[in-house]
Amino acid sequence: MAAVLNALQPVPSALDKSHLGGTGSIPKTLLNIPTADIGGSPSSGLSLPTLNILGVKELPSGLNVLDIARKWMQTFKQNVSSCDVEAILSLFVEDALWRDLLSMTWDFRTFQGKSRIRQFLLDRLPASKFTSVNLDESTVGLQRPYPDLAWVQALFDFEGQTGKGSGVFRLVPMAMSDGALQWKAHLILTNLVDLKQFPEKTRSLNDPLPNQGSWVKKRRQELEFRDIEPKVLVVGAGHSGLEIAARLKNLNIPTLVVERHPRIGDSWRTRYESLHLHTFPEADHMPYLPFPSTWPVYPSASKFADWLESYAHNLELDVWTSAEVIKTEQDEISKKWTVVVKRLDSGQERTFTVDHLICALGWTGGLPKMPVYPGMELFKGRVMHSSQHKTGRHYRGKKVVVIGSCTSSHDICADLVSNGVDVTMVQRSPTYIMSVKKGNPRVYNIYTQGLPTESADLINASYPNGLLKLMHKRMAKTIAEADAELLEGLRRKGFRLSMGDDGSGLIILAWTRGGGYYIDMGASQMIIDGKIKLKSGSPISHFTEAGVKFQDGSELSCDVVIFATGYQTPRDGVIDLLGHRFADQVKPIWGLDAEGEFNGAWRNFGVPNLWYMMAGSIGQSRFWSKHLALQIKALEEGMWDGSRYYAQ
Repeated sequence: MAAVLNALQPVPSALDKSHLGGTGSIPKTLLNIPTADIGGSPSSGLSLPTLNILGVKELPSGLNVLDIARKWMQTFKQNVSSCDVEAILSLFVEDALWRDLLSMTWDFRTFQGKSRIRQFLLDRLPASKFTSVNLDESTVGLQRPYPDLAWVQALFDFEGQTGKGSGVFRLVPMAMSDGALQWKAHLILTNLVDLKQFPEKTRSLNDPLPNQGSWVKKRRQELEFRDIEPKVLVVGAGHSGLEIAARLKNLNIPTLVVERHPRIGDSWRTRYESLHLHTFPEADHMPYLPFPSTWPVYPSASKFADWLESYAHNLELDVWTSAEVIKTEQDEISKKWTVVVKRLDSGQERTFTVDHLICALGWTGGLPKMPVYPGMELFKGRVMHSSQHKTGRHYRGKKVVVIGSCTSSHDICADLVSNGVDVTMVQRSPTYIMSVKKGNPRVYNIYTQGLPTESADLINASYPNGLLKLMHKRMAKTIAEADAELLEGLRRKGFRLSMGDDGSGLIILAWTRGGGYYIDMGASQMIIDGKIKLKSGSPISHFTEAGVKFQDGSELSCDVVIFATGYQTPRDGVIDLLGHRFADQVKPIWGLDAEGEFNGAWRNFGVPNLWYMMAGSIGQSRFWSKHLALQIKALEEGMWDGSRYYAQ
């Protein structure tokens, strides 16, 4: 689960060749690392716009990139204003990408190639009524993520029928017959930022009057919903649940968050003691309240749990702890939800009728995945799931086998070693390994360049997942080069390495499987040094009274077996909450669709007015929580009837 909650949001950026160039070679011993076979890969038919493909041998020195961006934007603006679709298309390369986030489709869509973009614009451009399209000249720059890639990147803003938007475009050079360069768009993002007449309630829009000492009473009434009913009920007060609650509060939508644990943050606080974040804090800021500059680079789960508690308090979010949803029903006509909430400390129940129900049950729905092997009932030791593990101190003097080789397994094994426990990791399938030292600076570079978080998020989102996969195929090779000594050491120990889906490293593994990787913070070296023993290369056959037997005939005797085998899907968590009567309606939530967009997170996934708020990382939740809140606000205010642009 730690890996799930902290999956990365990689974004290539303009770095020098030595940092990201990928011009070296991976050691021969690492060339045979397999790639994972994952269905629905989002990069089919897509290629990077390399200078060679574009017919450009080299870029001339002294390019006036601001002039290039200005000319392109001026023409684009004129053509958009007149709804001249063919003229707009003349500004794009043949295999261009247009990604729209709510502003034109009320959905998350990526259109690849001129023919699909043409149909999209014919259908949606007139109704979108774009005006005030303006280039942000301060953001214009020439990007050279790799020696054979070059584009002019810039941000822009616009207004449409629905509200205000922001976007990104990237122009690539094309060689003309006379040797001149013509700059055309390879990528454009259009993104809804605010609804007309309903902007987020920032300080300038808040009540300026003092409360005359009534704040405590006012908060108590708000928290208990004595005067009004909530419009939205959120199940789960992890970071995703709190972030969507914060977004909705600042759009003036009364929202109740229900959390079964006694304290906010317990979903982190109650996990194993060695759990910590694996991502840079600059990438993980939460809405309206960024981490302080003194925040550690990789805080412990307990520290982050305390932060969540203070976040809810400081933003005055309405959260009921020690509370559980025990019944849900949806009216077939109004589509409103009747939700019965039980206060676990008092046993009291209260029934709410809400317009929207949001599941924020975590990346996995909170349901452990526990394999079953023959003979488990014969084993005289203890069998448990990683969700039950707290600390290695409990197993001193015992032999422990940890089944699994991804994040939780590595963390738990390292914890056991630090407590002097004899531990063996059982690897069932190849694993992608990236060191935090060599990988994170490359993956998170966009968030450490001093850009405003909103700008970094926008640039991040401007890489559709298909394009992101292609960029990460290069980045994964570069990281593997930097990690060559570590990876070679693991290989010598018999650890089976993977390079991810089609060699794309961590990103698509996170976005599709939610596993299959580990961001190394020390456990890999423990495997190399023999402190964490390794069993790999043979499947488990069965359990015996004394331990675990493998198909190659070997056996590991042990006192404890910990299954670090992950969790069920978010969909399973929804069905567990709502009941199987919704099983035929609920679609997949995580994973990518044919366009490379997430299947059901933050958007419709089969049941009207039912939403799933989740993310592969804290920062991802920051960005997408606003998009979910905008959809709900638009429905509540009658600005949108819930229809989406589904044309292919």
